[in-house]
Amino acid sequence: MSDLRDLYQQVILDHKKNPRNFREIEDCNHMAHGNNPLCGDALVVYVKLNDDVIEDVSFQGSGCAISVASASLMTEMLKGKTMEEAETLYDNVHKALTGEDGGAELAGKLEVLGGVKEFPARVKCATLSWHTVHAAMDNEHDISVTTE
Repeated sequence: MSDLRDLYQQVILDHKKNPRNFREIEDCNHMAHGNNPLCGDALVVYVKLNDDVIEDVSFQGSGCAISVASASLMTEMLKGKTMEEAETLYDNVHKALTGEDGGAELAGKLEVLGGVKEFPARVKCATLSWHTVHAAMDNEHDISVTTE
């Protein structure tokens, strides 16, 4: 179990140091600002939707390792997904990280975030980007979300 936890920490640190899709999408058609005042995480999520498909998704901002890693992993997982697939993934991640009944176990790359539910103060860090992209996809104008 210790080896697995070490691997998860390495993956989170790698995504913090080398975040994937860390850039602005100039021609995005959806965006949202996310803020976690408790931890100081602040990010902007950019989404380019083409019909019902997430053609591109990225983020910029700053935050703790869990927040940045979660945003980085999120962008990798959502690119190319339909809105319906993205909504299902959002629901599964939210339930898994909050320990909600019916919460699915996270699979694939997202599995590294599964241990966050054991640290309630860090759940908001891990879910900030997910709430932000969810808000961005639901609105055609810039919107702000907070984890307060």
